[in-house]
Amino acid sequence: MSSKLFVGLMSGTSVDGVDAVLADFSVEPCRAMARTHVAFAPELRDELNALQRSGADEVHRGSLAANALMDGCATAVAGVLSAAGCHARDIAAIGLHGQTIRHRPDLGYTTQLANPARLAEATGITVVADFRSRDVAAGGQGAPLVPAFHAAVFALPDRHRIVLNIGGIANVTDLPPGGPVRGFDTGPGNTIMDAWCERHSGQPYDRNGAWGGGGRAIPELLRMLRAEPYFALPPPKSTGRDRFHLRWLAKYLKASYSPRDVQRTLIALTAQSIVAAIDEHCAGASEVLVCGGGAQNTVLMHELEAALAPRRLSTTAAHGIAINEVEALAFAWLAREAIAGRPGNLPTVTGARGPRVLGAVFHA
Repeated sequence: MSSKLFVGLMSGTSVDGVDAVLADFSVEPCRAMARTHVAFAPELRDELNALQRSGADEVHRGSLAANALMDGCATAVAGVLSAAGCHARDIAAIGLHGQTIRHRPDLGYTTQLANPARLAEATGITVVADFRSRDVAAGGQGAPLVPAFHAAVFALPDRHRIVLNIGGIANVTDLPPGGPVRGFDTGPGNTIMDAWCERHSGQPYDRNGAWGGGGRAIPELLRMLRAEPYFALPPPKSTGRDRFHLRWLAKYLKASYSPRDVQRTLIALTAQSIVAAIDEHCAGASEVLVCGGGAQNTVLMHELEAALAPRRLSTTAAHGIAINEVEALAFAWLAREAIAGRPGNLPTVTGARGPRVLGAVFHA
């Protein structure tokens, strides 16, 4: 395809909505021409969260939820096209992540809820979807996939960088100069914090960490949470809401704990699990670039900055890409690689047997 314009769509483990970016790859490394966010309707958000667990009539409910998700994605695509003054004919392809409802690479599967055929029909644009399953079939974790994009846009020949994405789940990409790119999920990011905040404050997330920041971390609770076996596993590894959720948290709670103190403890858990992973597996890094919604949590960022010193902490925005654009841009990039027939995974990250072209193509 001659067009260098791709749309990336990302709906992550925070289950708050769809981020869309119109990416221009005619410039190096790329630029976001337009961005929009389409929030999930409350009933769709509730259903997507419910589908994370086994339940009645899952196939029917999942199919209807996928259709509703695609309608939201179509709205997001229309939004970025309008903002950039572009038309469907100008776009080479859409990279569609879908909504992860199961992630079990240990059992040989991962499921991202989507109906790419419906999106292709609605937009008149070729859609590339189902990026993770080929890597899993090749023995990999199927995640994280974004490190390949991180390497393309943030790696430097003379500086050891880490890219830290704090979405629903936190993950790191290690970019040593001249060395192999590595990456893995460190553990919970925002997903448990958001759910706990919503349950006890009615707000979908803890803006700037202000609510949790007013509490005090509970040492005994933090110790029990940090004992989760996932944290001790060596990379490559990936995780999700299958493991880290409110039911997992509830096993360790006492009635005497105040909700605000629990929230402060969850902030500490996210920070400490990230720092421990970097200390153990990313030795020698001098700079950490943060993206994702967690970069807006002031309390979390202050805790990370103190614990990661003397490493320099900044956000990806300081290096040309807004914190809420990185993952959607990555799936635009993965769509471009798929259309070109180039591998999109990094075996050093996912543990796959080798490089693989990722994604299934639904032509317009």
